[in-house]
Amino acid sequence: MNKPAALGLIERAKALAPLIAGEADAIERTRRLTQPVVSALIENGLYRSLLPQSLGGAEAPPEVFMQVLEEIAKADASTAWCLGQCSVCAMTAAYLDADVAREIFGKPNDILAWGAIANEAHVVPGGYRITARWDFASGSREANWLGAHVQVVEADGAKRLKPNGTPEIRTIVFPATSATMYDVWDVIGLSGTGTDSYSVDNLFIPEKFAALRDDFTALREKGPLYGVTTYTMFGLGFAAISLGVARATLDAAIDLARGKASVGLKAMRENNAVQGLIGRTEGNLRAARAYLYASAAEAWHDLTNAGKITEERRAALRLASTWTIHQSAAVVDAAYHMAGATAVFKANKFERRFRDMHAIAQQIQARDTHYEDVGRSILTASPVARGPTT
Repeated sequence: MNKPAALGLIERAKALAPLIAGEADAIERTRRLTQPVVSALIENGLYRSLLPQSLGGAEAPPEVFMQVLEEIAKADASTAWCLGQCSVCAMTAAYLDADVAREIFGKPNDILAWGAIANEAHVVPGGYRITARWDFASGSREANWLGAHVQVVEADGAKRLKPNGTPEIRTIVFPATSATMYDVWDVIGLSGTGTDSYSVDNLFIPEKFAALRDDFTALREKGPLYGVTTYTMFGLGFAAISLGVARATLDAAIDLARGKASVGLKAMRENNAVQGLIGRTEGNLRAARAYLYASAAEAWHDLTNAGKITEERRAALRLASTWTIHQSAAVVDAAYHMAGATAVFKANKFERRFRDMHAIAQQIQARDTHYEDVGRSILTASPVARGPTT
């Protein structure tokens, strides 16, 4: 199902929420997205939201992508996380030759996933050869293509450097059938993401299947969307997921407060402390959402008018993404504690959202060092790193 226009993606995400919410228990139990959910995401073109229009993708603005993830996250955080991860991975198509990109993403059910940057690829005639293992491949259980980010080592053993003196990192892409998968994802939150490890043994990667991802000089697609690095887009997407989880958790607490009463105490809806907490928490959540989306909108304005974003704008996106995740975690904590003992029962979903939110907050996009990077940029006008590939 190829739908080249971004219009309708958000509406499709909202329409899928009941299905995803109904499958959430099975997703948690089996530690993977269920087939009905994966099929629905594919049929509605949601995995292709950031894929170039030249390949039948939506090439949607960041705000549309973020709203899609936010709506899905209200129903299930693991589903939103896998969708966000694999959708951003698809942006790699903009750095690949057109024929290779069509081979990888030509069918509606073509899904790419990858793990953390690690290991080296050795130059051989026609491409690269590698034996390695990687971790943290969210969405890999649904993917038919895998990627990896590797440092290039020349035939003489020297590490290849970019013109600025930093190591050259390439994103290699290969069929999932070429890898050995390891079921390692036994965790407290985001259980359904199936964020497994994988390895390859003496695998040959043709030159065309090794992209200089996030290196704008290597871009084939010229749309404004691809003026955003995948690293930045991961941050915006995961921040939007955190907003969805926070919204669902706070809404559940509000619904509970409307009807819950304890013996000898005021009903929650009549309790001044509860009323005040809901008001403050609602304000914090709305402020975080407004800040994140305003930052994304400002960047999109620059991209569509000037064709690029400034270093200051990139720092602003990094700050907004990190801060929004932390604020969302605070909202979830407040709602969880507001619910009292009710929150500890699995049937009420408070505890799952609590666990999922704190798994999100442990991820690289939420690390506190981003504040240091932004602070240094403000004080010294030094650029914030685009990500591990630069």
